[in-house]
Amino acid sequence: MTGTLTFDSLAVPMQALRLLAVDFPHLPAPDVDLTRIYPDRLTLCFHDGLHAFEAWREALGVPPDVVTHTVQGGGRTRVLKASIVYAGADVHLRGFADVETEGGAA
Repeated sequence: MTGTLTFDSLAVPMQALRLLAVDFPHLPAPDVDLTRIYPDRLTLCFHDGLHAFEAWREALGVPPDVVTHTVQGGGRTRVLKASIVYAGADVHLRGFADVETEGGAA
C-alpha cells in the first residue's frame, strides 16, 4: 500500500454522515470533520453551547457515563467528548461552551 489515500478511503465516514443527515435532520447542524489521518473517523463539533452536543449524544444512544469533561482556555471553555461507532464509522462528538454561559465552573 502506498502512502496516498484515495477519496474512496473516506467512504465509511461519508456514508455515516449521509445516514445521520437522513436519520436526524431535526438535530442541530454540527461542524463536520473528515480527515485522511483517521480515515474511519467522523467528528461532529458543536460550538454554540452544550445543548446541541447533548441532543446528538441522546439521539445516538451514547451513555452519559462515557462522556468526558475537561476545560480549556484557562478554565473559560467547557469541553465534552464522546465517541460511538455508527454505520461502521468511529463518530466523535465534541461540545464546546463558555463556562459562564453554561452555568458556572466545571
